[in-house]
Amino acid sequence: MNETIAPPALPDRLSIDAHSPYHVAAVFEREVGIRFNDKDRFDVVEYCISEGWIKVPAGKTVDRKGNPLAIKLKGRVEVFYR
Repeated sequence: MNETIAPPALPDRLSIDAHSPYHVAAVFEREVGIRFNDKDRFDVVEYCISEGWIKVPAGKTVDRKGNPLAIKLKGRVEVFYR
């Protein structure tokens, strides 16, 4: 009875913000790895593979709701399960 359940396929666009329409809770049951321009990134807030960008926090700056402000970086994006 040792069955391994296959994780859901990683979407083209994913966000860690629970209020975003691109948030998929089932994906976050396992750890997701993101490689941006051949470097592993651990601070990614949102990504889009087809458009080739990631969003990362811009220092300690926050908006009026307390969420970190993010900047968009363009490049080659690869995502995988760890």
